[in-house]
Amino acid sequence: MRDSREVGGAWASFQRFGFAAPSAGLAHLVSRYWWARWDLRGQPDYHQLIVPYPSVQLTFPGDGPALVRGVSRGRVRRTLSGVGAAFGIVFRPGVFRRFLGDPAAALTDRALPATAVLGPGLPALRPTPAAVLGPDLPALRPAPGGTGEDELAAVGVDVREVDAMLLGRMPPDDPVGDEVAGWMARIAASSELRRVDLVAERFGVGSRHLQRLFAEHVGVSPKWVIRRFRLHEVTERLAASLPGGTVDWAGLAADLGYVDQAHLTREFTAMFGEPPTVYAARY
Repeated sequence: MRDSREVGGAWASFQRFGFAAPSAGLAHLVSRYWWARWDLRGQPDYHQLIVPYPSVQLTFPGDGPALVRGVSRGRVRRTLSGVGAAFGIVFRPGVFRRFLGDPAAALTDRALPATAVLGPGLPALRPTPAAVLGPDLPALRPAPGGTGEDELAAVGVDVREVDAMLLGRMPPDDPVGDEVAGWMARIAASSELRRVDLVAERFGVGSRHLQRLFAEHVGVSPKWVIRRFRLHEVTERLAASLPGGTVDWAGLAADLGYVDQAHLTREFTAMFGEPPTVYAARY
């Protein structure tokens, strides 16, 4: 039976999340920082759905060691219980190889202790939850133009300390990685690059070379990336339409280049673990 807290945004009654920007000196490597906190006292554990995205993350749970998490090719569920908080750093897709010193594919579907990748002496960034989650807490997302620093401070994380940690571990430049990261951004922004051969042609490389570059710098295949970005567009459309609106599933499938709605449903279910109509109920 489905947990009723997954439906209609009910999860917002017991958890908050938000984002903050890194310093300008890290913008070429870091997409954003995120924070989350929850209060499930008196409630059963909640199994949070984490959908995959082609980014490596450095995460600081409040109750354990920091971890470097590679790209996950499928959905993951993480169990939330009691009162807790977490903080994470999302690296730009394609850039983490320079920190790792090995192909990004070595991290795919894996998590390693952060000290094994970034060395000893990491700061003790221990997010701590607020005692009570009430309506007076900051909004789920920072205001437009805001940094999110207040939200991070609420879980005990100082953005300046995070910036300093990363700037102090700045790896050598990686021109190839930067080029691949640029390709990733262009694929994400394009409604036309929906096949591997089109991507290879756009960037002036052969399909096999493209495959090797993605394994080296992203950790997953270009086909997987194209599929994931296309499904990201599905979730963006859902967020814009729901609640209160309706979704034209057949029209959405056509807009995104699927042969029909059935193909969209199969691809979405394979990656997210549930059909898009079921996922839509989360809003």
